[in-house]
Formats: sequence, structure tokens, C-alpha cells
Amino acid sequence: MILKILPPIVLAMAFMAHPHDAVAQGLPALNITQGTDATSYSLSYQILILMTALTVLPSIVLGMTAFTRVIIVLSILRQALGTQQTPPNQVLIALALFVTFYIMNPTLTALYDQALSPYLDGAMDPQSAIEIGGGIMRGFLIANTRETDLLMFSDLAGVGPFENPDQVPWSVLMPSFMTSELKSAFQIGFLLFLPFLVIDMVVASILMSLGMMMLSPVLVSLPFKLLLFVLVDGWALTLGSLAATYATGV
Repeated sequence: MILKILPPIVLAMAFMAHPHDAVAQGLPALNITQGTDATSYSLSYQILILMTALTVLPSIVLGMTAFTRVIIVLSILRQALGTQQTPPNQVLIALALFVTFYIMNPTLTALYDQALSPYLDGAMDPQSAIEIGGGIMRGFLIANTRETDLLMFSDLAGVGPFENPDQVPWSVLMPSFMTSELKSAFQIGFLLFLPFLVIDMVVASILMSLGMMMLSPVLVSLPFKLLLFVLVDGWALTLGSLAATYATGV
């Protein structure tokens, strides 16, 4: 099950918080210790494992961070403005990534300080680092997941009730978090859409009353929507409000 390898992989995200310190200490060799026997893997095998983890990282960014909510809200905002492909997709994705790193910074910093850094220094064994790192990431996910969604997926899986967050399996937590993110994103998008919809309706009514039915209401309302968005400092207000909707969980 891919969900079982999520806790080890999320430790790699902590490199994003302090990349210079992590690179300076170097990546440790992979090894497995069973009693007195220790197995070390070759460099080529380690590279293979690293490349496999890198293929999973995009899914982690999408499913275990704030990226999903941010990119959906920004896409709905662009559609509400009626600016077609402005800002372009590359700009929206880059903006969503940077905002995601800003929101996730407390969690990534805790991952690095409490799990990754002690492991790289040799003060903590891999199993303990994985447990601590998984617990930190689990805290963020549960803090930003609706209880109704968590109960729904736990009932479908036939597990629970849970006495503490550590008992929630990843197979239940991940879809619950994603469903909660989608719901929150569309709620925020609806609220963003309303003022621009009012402008479109007012402009359409004025044009119809003047008999200008051949003139596109969208074309006329676009400057007014852009003016309103600039006057209220829309980008800062939207991104700041998005960041404020998250609990760090640490």
C-alpha cells in the first residue's frame, strides 16, 4: 500500500524548510538493522529509491498540503474576473506553490527540527524519525480536516471511533483531508464570485435598458471588475485570507 510509505516520504519535505543545512549534512545511506545484522544498500539502489520518492512528491504536494485549496481558489478567482488566461496557468501554479510553502512553513520547520535534523545528526534512529515526522504531518492534516468528512470515511472503512488522532489510519485521513479541502475551496470561491457576478448583472441590465444588446456585457464589465479588485487590494486580501484559514497543527 502506497499509504504505508507516506510517513517516510514526508520527511523529505522538511528539506524545503532548511535546504542549506540539510545539503551541508548530506543524505545518510539507507540501511536496515535487524538485531545485530545490518544491511546497507548500494549507491545505485539508493538513487533508485530517491528517484521513486521524487515521483511520489507531486502527489504529496497535492494531497498533503494547502496546494489544492489555493490553486482552486485562484482558478475560480480568475474565472470570476473574466480575464480568460490572465494570469497564465504557470503564474497561478507558481503563486500557489509559494503560498503553499508559506502556509506549510511551521509544519516543515517542525519536521526538520524534530525529526530530520536529529536523524541526520545520528541522534535518532530512522524508525523514531519516521514516527515523529508522521505524527507532525498527521497533526496538520487532522487540524484542517472537517470532522464530518473524517467520520464519513471512517464509517465507510468500518473503523473507529478513535480515542486520539494517532489512531486515525492514513487510508482514512488522506481522502478526508482532500474532501475537506475541496469543500473549503469551493465555499471560498463562491464568496469571491458574488461581487463580480453583481457587477456583471448590473452592467447587463444597463446595456439592455439602453438597447445595446449587441455589445457584450462581459467586455464592458471587465474594466470595472479589475478596478474593484485593484482598489480593494484583491490579491493580498485573497492570499492573506487563504493563509489565515489554516491551522498549523504544531
